[in-house]
Amino acid sequence: MSRQPLIGVTACSKQIGLHPFHIVGDKYLRAVAVSAGGLPVAIPAIAELIDLPALLEHLDGLLLTGSPSNVEPQHYQGPASAPGTHHDPARDQLTLPLIRAAVDAGVPLLGICRGFQEMNVAFGGSLHQRVHEAGPFMDHRPDDEAPVEVQYGLSHPLLVQPGGLLDQLGLAPQFEVNSVHGQGVERLAPGLRVEGVAPDGLVEAFSVEHARTFALGVQWHPEWKVTEHPAYLAIFRAFGDACRERAARH
Repeated sequence: MSRQPLIGVTACSKQIGLHPFHIVGDKYLRAVAVSAGGLPVAIPAIAELIDLPALLEHLDGLLLTGSPSNVEPQHYQGPASAPGTHHDPARDQLTLPLIRAAVDAGVPLLGICRGFQEMNVAFGGSLHQRVHEAGPFMDHRPDDEAPVEVQYGLSHPLLVQPGGLLDQLGLAPQFEVNSVHGQGVERLAPGLRVEGVAPDGLVEAFSVEHARTFALGVQWHPEWKVTEHPAYLAIFRAFGDACRERAARH
């Protein structure tokens, strides 16, 4: 019997009281355990103490989580962020090289929201820092005053592009997703294939063309009530299957 795949989950750094912490949202850990069938392990944002090749040798998959913070614009030659924008430079320092190393090492990869944006930046793309102020795009931000069930409720359709990874998973040509983000893809990085777009044309899913295994980024939050949404569940199951294949080879 093959062992349960070990799936690394990126953590954010956060000051709580007098001490720094590394934290991961419960919903990501549960989605990995329940829907991908993996054993989730938090990866702290201490890049200076982590040997990336050694870490990836132990992992069967990598999940890049969403976060209240945004990638610092210096990483994609963007303008300075608006005052009050949340950043997590320790996370940037870890995840941007980790993404490239994971793809090179053949580790299955799933990026969600900030993780999706990190993937685009890691491969040379750029971001709109305020999507609602950029051209023809709708306001993709949630109502912060609404209950969390409303904030993460279905918001708009995703238009699946034919012939790609999402299409191959047997997903419907169009399905509803939530919308809980203020930033988004401005320039898509070389080597990323568009998998799905919002009705306003914003790229909301892509795959890594040169990856040897599953490597997908999505702008929405499929981890939220994943078992209640067939498309969300299909994505996590496909990610889990790829992680089990790697575990079996180990």
